[in-house]
Amino acid sequence: MLNRLLFQRIDNSPLIAFRIFFGILVSLECFGAIATGWIKRNLITPKYTFPFIDFEFLQPLPGNGMYFYFVLMGLLGLFIAMGFKYRASIISFTILWTVTYLMQKTAYNNHYYLLILIALLMCFFPAEKSRSYDVKMNPKIESNSMYAYVKWIVVLQLFIVYVYASIAKMYGDWLDFSTIAVMMHFKKNYWLVGDILQEPWVHTIIGTVGILFDLLIVPALLWKPTRKAAFFLSLFFHLFNSIIFQIGIFPYLSIAFSVFFFEPESIRKIFFKTKTAFASTYTALPNHKNTLVLGTTIYFIIQLVLPLRHHAIEDNVLWSEEGHRMSWRMMLRSRQGKGTFKVVDKNTKEEFIIEPKDYLSGSQERKIFAYPDFTWQFAQYLKKEFEQNNRNVSVYLINSKISINRKPYVPFIDSTTDLAAEKWFRLKHHDWIHPSNFENSKN
Repeated sequence: MLNRLLFQRIDNSPLIAFRIFFGILVSLECFGAIATGWIKRNLITPKYTFPFIDFEFLQPLPGNGMYFYFVLMGLLGLFIAMGFKYRASIISFTILWTVTYLMQKTAYNNHYYLLILIALLMCFFPAEKSRSYDVKMNPKIESNSMYAYVKWIVVLQLFIVYVYASIAKMYGDWLDFSTIAVMMHFKKNYWLVGDILQEPWVHTIIGTVGILFDLLIVPALLWKPTRKAAFFLSLFFHLFNSIIFQIGIFPYLSIAFSVFFFEPESIRKIFFKTKTAFASTYTALPNHKNTLVLGTTIYFIIQLVLPLRHHAIEDNVLWSEEGHRMSWRMMLRSRQGKGTFKVVDKNTKEEFIIEPKDYLSGSQERKIFAYPDFTWQFAQYLKKEFEQNNRNVSVYLINSKISINRKPYVPFIDSTTDLAAEKWFRLKHHDWIHPSNFENSKN
């Protein structure tokens, strides 16, 4: 039964359509990063970009090099859409995008991580087999079909993303809609809708729909009786997010995923009217079946376990942020921190009060007081800066306080801990983070 579900051959129109959408969207994302100043703000202007811990060796190219880097990625996106040297293009894009993702986290976004995963999967999909320049250059590779497992891999990946996102919202500040009120507070000056977004009844709708949509949208798209209604709901939901939150290409990428939920024949008739139809058939199992099953099993075990790692770490992830990233914990909280960095020369006992603005951008400065890994990395950065002047120093964050979801400020980082001497643990709580003072933390 499972073999028949995964290894029957079906029309490949959904994959071809998605390849085109994906390529265009990632190209727009890359060129948009140049046009909006994102690259300058996050990769060129900062003295230090706060790369992911363990990936400090990944540094932006000097001068205007990152502009050329993103132009290259944008061109690769267009090559993907056209199916031009598809395999080389998608693999190159995946590598370059992953490097960019690991290079900085000040502008961290779960959607950037999702792009890595989808691009990685697309490296293994036969998306160049139709409506591509590769076929024009080598007609022998043309095919109108694909194995059904291509569809189901995408569906399962999306199901994991959405369900984990829904479960993460099931905590006190979301369930009483106070988190929504905080998010909408920053939208009060929006033309036409700003005042409406401040209404409690709107917060109730947004909060409720946010949980139910993420939990049910994939099953609703899979079930034929609810498919069309779910699609139009998805269309409205993602366009609303795009307009209100300006979160790049993700809403449109999410809409593009819809092609995998409709009948392949319907997608062919909409996008490729002249493409030869293909009736689903079941043939002999492919030679690579065992390799495929092993590889996808390992991949999805990682996808299922990685978002749960914060449960193995002491205290609440909403407080400590340990295990937050790459866990589909999207738009859950607002964090503000404050404090003072003090550097002490171990030999002379001379003290220095650090002005973060002398080292960091405004967005980076806000992060170092609110997110422990940023705090630790900045301490390590200061240690190295002073070492260049032959000073062996300790680094402390004093008067550290944090406010989550605009609640009263409470103590956060232990002021007696020399952060420059601390190690960073990947799956262990850091004792220099005070125990949780976050209301409703046990949820």
